[in-house]
Amino acid sequence: MRGTLVLFLTLLLLQALLGQANHSLTGLHVHLFAAGLFVTYGSLMLPFGPGLATSVLAGLLCDAAAPVAFGTQALLFGLAHIVVFNLRDRIPREDPAARRFIALAVNAAVFLALSAVLIRRGLGRPAAWPRLASDLLASEIALALVAPWFFALQAQALRLARVEAA
Repeated sequence: MRGTLVLFLTLLLLQALLGQANHSLTGLHVHLFAAGLFVTYGSLMLPFGPGLATSVLAGLLCDAAAPVAFGTQALLFGLAHIVVFNLRDRIPREDPAARRFIALAVNAAVFLALSAVLIRRGLGRPAAWPRLASDLLASEIALALVAPWFFALQAQALRLARVEAA
């Protein structure tokens, strides 16, 4: 339970920083999406239950500010957590490059799934596809740059709270 709370607090900080970054980028018509950072560390380092709780809570946090039905991102984050958790025995979890790759893959998958939901609801017309592509590219670049710092923050927060990684 403590691991869930500690990671959720780091994700709350991430959501605040992401909101500020997106606010600053509105003039450039770019929106950063960071689902990979919300899901990856908990999926790789926590036991299944606390990690899933962290991912779902993070999804609910992101749902609060998204133009989708409440729970959509929570469901997608939960599904992403389950996939990564089931693959984590085949991944070198302590390798920062592997973590970054997983975060980029999760980010792209959740972004595409969420875009499909928006397009199905009529919010993403074909004219918006270049914008979606530019948002995904910008998000992946930003995530690749920020991931090592954020994963180190999460690791240190767990260490300070004396939570053992699984």
